[in-house]
Amino acid sequence: MAGNTFGSLFKLTTFGESHGEAIGGIIDGCPAGLEVDLNAVAIDMARRKPGQSKITTQRKEPDQVTFLSGIFEGKTTGTSIGFIIENTNQKPKDYSHIKDVYRPSHADFTYDQKFGHRDYRGGGRTSARETACRVAAGSIAKQLLKDIKINAFVSSVGTICIDKPYQELDFSAIENNIVRCPDEEIAHKMISKIEEIKKAGDTIGGTIMCVLRNVPVGLGEPVFDKLHAQLGKAMLSINAVKGFEYGVGFSSTKMKGSEHNDIFNKDGTTKTNLSGGIQGGISNGMDIYFRVAFKPVATLIQKQKTLDTQGNIVDMQGKGRHDPCVVPRAVPIVEAMAALVLADFYLLNKINKI
Repeated sequence: MAGNTFGSLFKLTTFGESHGEAIGGIIDGCPAGLEVDLNAVAIDMARRKPGQSKITTQRKEPDQVTFLSGIFEGKTTGTSIGFIIENTNQKPKDYSHIKDVYRPSHADFTYDQKFGHRDYRGGGRTSARETACRVAAGSIAKQLLKDIKINAFVSSVGTICIDKPYQELDFSAIENNIVRCPDEEIAHKMISKIEEIKKAGDTIGGTIMCVLRNVPVGLGEPVFDKLHAQLGKAMLSINAVKGFEYGVGFSSTKMKGSEHNDIFNKDGTTKTNLSGGIQGGISNGMDIYFRVAFKPVATLIQKQKTLDTQGNIVDMQGKGRHDPCVVPRAVPIVEAMAALVLADFYLLNKINKI
C-alpha cells in the first residue's frame, strides 16, 4: 500500500489501524538540536483525542505519545524520530455487524475492490484514528517553526457560521468552549445544533478556518509545488474533507480584477489581503488564511439501505462510538498539517539560499 508518507524534506510516515495494537509514525528530516517540549505535544494530542466532551465520540483513549528514537536529553539528534501511540480502548467486536456489508459513503467498498481484503474494525487504516500521528508530528513541526503562529478554529457547523472577519476574533478564546469557536454566542448555537443532531442519530458537517501569521516571504516552489497547492493537498488528505479555499477563494469568481487586486504599500505589504498571503504559489509575508470543508460523518445511528459483499441490498444500522460532528476534534489536525507543509518549505528555503 503506497501513500503513507507526507512531505519532501520534513517527512512523516504513519502506520497502524484504528483497533490494532498501536498507531505510530516516523519523522525524517527534523534538524538536530531542536529542544522538544513534550508537554506541548501532550496538549496538542489532548485537543484531538476522543472522549473529550459530550459532542465527540465516547471512545476513551489517552493518546499518550511514546518517542522511541531521534530525541536524546530533550533534543532532536537529526536521526529518524520514531513514535507510537497505543490503542488502549480497542473494541473490534463493535464492528462485527459490518464485516460483510459496505457502509454508505465510507471507504469499505473501494478498499475491498482495490485490495481484495479490508480491516472492518472501525475502518482500519481508513479511520480518522490515524490523524493522531499527524498531530504528534505536527506538534514537533510547530516547535521548529517557533516564530510562526498557527491558529485554526471552527468557523461553521451546518448553516451556523461566524459572520465576523478573523481579524476581529480573539484566538485566545478558541479553547474556551468544546466546539472550538472563538465567538462565544455562535459557539453555544453550534453546540446546541450538534446535540440535536446527535440525539436524532444523525451527523452534521462544518468548516474550519486556519490563519498562519508571521510566515516569512518566500515559502513555496513553482511550478507544481506551490504553497497553496501543498496546503490544499495536506488538507484534502484529512478524513472527511471535501473542500479547500484560501484567501477569498470562490468569492473571487464574483469580483472584477480591480476589486480583487491587492495594492502594494511602499514596504511590500499590501493594503488588502484577498490573495490570502500567497502570490505565484509563494508566501508574500501577509497572513495566510484558508478554510477547510468537512462533510457529515458517514456512520449514522439510523437504518440505511446498503450493499453487502454478496451483491445484495440490505438494511444496516451504525453502532459503536462515532462523532456526530467531526470539526471540533479536527481543529488540531488542520493546524498539524499546516505545520508539516510549512516545515517542509522552511527547510527547502534554507537549502535554496545556500
